[in-house]
Amino acid sequence: MSLVEHLIELRKRLFRATLGITAGAVVGWFLADLVLAALRAPVIDVRHTQDRVASINFSTITSAFDVKLEIALLTGVVISSPIWLYQLFAFLTPAFTRREKRYVFGFFFSAVPLFLAGCAAGWYVVPHIVQLLTGFAGKGDTTIIEAKAYLDFVLKLVIVTGIAFVLPVFLVLLNLVGVLSGRAIVKGWRFAVLAITLFTAIATPAADVLSMLLLAAPMVVLYFAAAGVALLHDRRVARRTDAIISDAAETV
Repeated sequence: MSLVEHLIELRKRLFRATLGITAGAVVGWFLADLVLAALRAPVIDVRHTQDRVASINFSTITSAFDVKLEIALLTGVVISSPIWLYQLFAFLTPAFTRREKRYVFGFFFSAVPLFLAGCAAGWYVVPHIVQLLTGFAGKGDTTIIEAKAYLDFVLKLVIVTGIAFVLPVFLVLLNLVGVLSGRAIVKGWRFAVLAITLFTAIATPAADVLSMLLLAAPMVVLYFAAAGVALLHDRRVARRTDAIISDAAETV
């Protein structure tokens, strides 16, 4: 494909992904009240576990609408993840052979559950974070949480964690293309663990070690799983190459 054809293909894939996210956002609008109730639950639990008044506050007249709109959009991103992930992988498939395309779509079917699992992991640590941070308030104090800031923190944590869980799939794709070898992935494990630790430290409060470990552990496991798949692929390629060379030598 020429550069112009690549750009046309990119535009087509982006347009379809945008349509998918828009359709998901429409569904997310009707689910926004349920999502907001789930977001409010950890704050309500503070009243029971810490015997402290805590509430979500809408500071401006437009805050409630802005929060509902943002919930709808980010919920749409999660709901439509099979669509925009497929468009991403479909844009990459022209660079692969017919056999490699089978692997690509196999990785697509693993990327979607990984993204959803990452979102679930991010959602799981939210109550721990809320309990930790509100616990610094003194007895008798009232914790008033600004709705927009709270929503930005929680939903972005969920989305970013979901994307982070998909990154090992792209490592394997780079290995299939020949850009990255399995040995290179294994050798870079120290930098990978450091990067994962820094990411989880930024995504979660510095004092909440438990939440950081809950996010970091599966990401490290997924990294080494990607390294294992890449090593197996390199071994198969090496065997295939040796077989071709031996066949060529026999014919000569």
